[in-house]
Amino acid sequence: MNDEAIAAAIRNRDQQAIHTVITRYSRLLWTVAGAVLRPAGTAEDVEECVADVFLYLWQHPDRYDPSRGKLKSWLAMVARSQAVDRYRELIKQSALPLEEAALSGCPGAAEHLMEAETREALRRAVDGLEEPGREILVRRYCCGQKPKEIALALDLQVKQVDNHLYRAKRKLREALSL
Repeated sequence: MNDEAIAAAIRNRDQQAIHTVITRYSRLLWTVAGAVLRPAGTAEDVEECVADVFLYLWQHPDRYDPSRGKLKSWLAMVARSQAVDRYRELIKQSALPLEEAALSGCPGAAEHLMEAETREALRRAVDGLEEPGREILVRRYCCGQKPKEIALALDLQVKQVDNHLYRAKRKLREALSL
């Protein structure tokens, strides 16, 4: 069966056609979804994502247009989109609220070397930062999150995260040099 015949059969609710698609493309979709979800997801997350792709095809067969490309490519694109959405959900679920990420609980040798006055001055300076710069700074340097993870968790572009970090660090330097 070619892509057009499969699409037409699925539109007509032919269950054999969807089974053919599942058999033919499951491995590819596992690879695509797994590549996106690997850092944060489990095998169950990948499985759910792949199942969602086939369900999406079954529920919306008209969204696939054979004249615009192969079914294989379209399914891979849908799988990637589903996986990115799932990854963002997982990151948001695992993110700690800012209130729980206290500066005093951050690991590192630098904290042991700081005197009490310096730590308090730093804490006041960080508390004086505006959002989202404060949260981004805490996530980056206290929680150890990468800019890409922060961007996903806060629904920002990586460049925006970098810019907020730059401005927050500049303000901290100014506040601590007074």
